[in-house]
Amino acid sequence: MERLTTQEEDIMQIVWTLGQCTVREIVDRMAEPKSPYTTVASVVGNLKAKGYVAQSRKGNTYLYMPTIAENEYKSKFMSGFVRDYFRNSFKEMVSFFARDEKLSPRDLRDIISEIEKGGK
Repeated sequence: MERLTTQEEDIMQIVWTLGQCTVREIVDRMAEPKSPYTTVASVVGNLKAKGYVAQSRKGNTYLYMPTIAENEYKSKFMSGFVRDYFRNSFKEMVSFFARDEKLSPRDLRDIISEIEKGGK
């Protein structure tokens, strides 16, 4: 699975939210300043070429739908991120953010609670 650019990820977030959509619907959902229609159409074409979206024709327009679930992408991306930057250790990653004060003690307790719930 090829890593997405920031612009591609932003558009995929909209596609995942809508489930299926047209380029116009993507543009309408974008935050200001919105990218031009032609730019969004080009990015959607790249996403199609990378295998992230499929298209179907509806009348005289195309509908786009995700071919990969958001959770699957996040899982693969995070695994690669942890592998590349934290020696393949989630513990190293959490320790880094705790040392850098990006995670508070409460955040860490919440993470531990989520882990404990997941094990049941």
